[in-house]
Amino acid sequence: MKIEVAYERYYRTPQEVCQTLLHSVVLFFVHPYVVLYTYPVLTKHEHRSLVWVDLESPTQEEIRSIADEYNLNPLVVHELSAPTLKPKVDLYQNFIYLILHFPRLRRNKEEQDQEIDFIIGKKFLITVRYGTSETLHYVSKMFEASATLNKGNFGPHAGFIFFFLVSKLYESLTHELASVRESLRSIEDRIFNGEERDMVVCLSKVSRDLLYFKRSLSLHRDVLESFEIAGKKLLGEGFAFHLRTLIGDYYRVEHAVESNVAFLAELRETNNALLTTKQNEIMKTLTILAFIALPATTVLSLFQIDTVSRPIVGLPLDFWILTVMVGCIAFGLYTWFRYKKWL
Repeated sequence: MKIEVAYERYYRTPQEVCQTLLHSVVLFFVHPYVVLYTYPVLTKHEHRSLVWVDLESPTQEEIRSIADEYNLNPLVVHELSAPTLKPKVDLYQNFIYLILHFPRLRRNKEEQDQEIDFIIGKKFLITVRYGTSETLHYVSKMFEASATLNKGNFGPHAGFIFFFLVSKLYESLTHELASVRESLRSIEDRIFNGEERDMVVCLSKVSRDLLYFKRSLSLHRDVLESFEIAGKKLLGEGFAFHLRTLIGDYYRVEHAVESNVAFLAELRETNNALLTTKQNEIMKTLTILAFIALPATTVLSLFQIDTVSRPIVGLPLDFWILTVMVGCIAFGLYTWFRYKKWL
């Protein structure tokens, strides 16, 4: 059997390139240090009887071309034209249309969801995304290697390619969450090394990341359960186990998120308790110092009253006598506080 690997790239039309250059010139004058633009890329992989088409930031012409080639519904073509806000799953006569949003943190500080649109047919899989994906790039290299070496068999239909892709995406999320876990452990060590105040900001940043994870993954369970029903209808009951496995992968990610959230809550509570204790100790020390200074100040104030008879004042060494008197009062109060274990 002859194995063909097609790896094609389509770029913008000349008119669109001119618009891009004009946009870059304008951007240069607005921000002269950075001129960046992401060109759309269409990549097609073929292995045995299966086809995987991956579109990154596609143009309208590319979407229409793919729609004509694979007989896509006009509603799907409209959905592919721009990113959507929520995940969804739709079953059509010859394919399933699925939208999922995945969080990404480590290399994307803007915390923008990564949307991937999947069109799963029996012999083809189409993925559409508006941004780079290291996971999809990694899987595409594996796909090319398997096709080139004529090794490996993803399965009898394209649903198995989809299963492998989403499994790897969830696996990448577990790595992200493992990185968050390591950050929490580092924060834990620093909390008990006396850096409670600095860790308030660090805990807030990790909390923001975990909330971002929960928000991005909040609708995955409902969408995957709906996809399980649609997948059985289109791809057969033999694919049911893999559909259920995907849901299990999601539950593992969800459990990792909840575990990190619980760990974060415990660290935050501990950090707040240590901060409160340290602040209380500071307030107690300041209060005791004020209480020690009050009697001494009162005694000195009495000797400042302008009266006819003022004992001690005017005698030889009167300054040193008053100094020793005030020192004895302060030392006596300090000894008392130490005896009561208030200091």
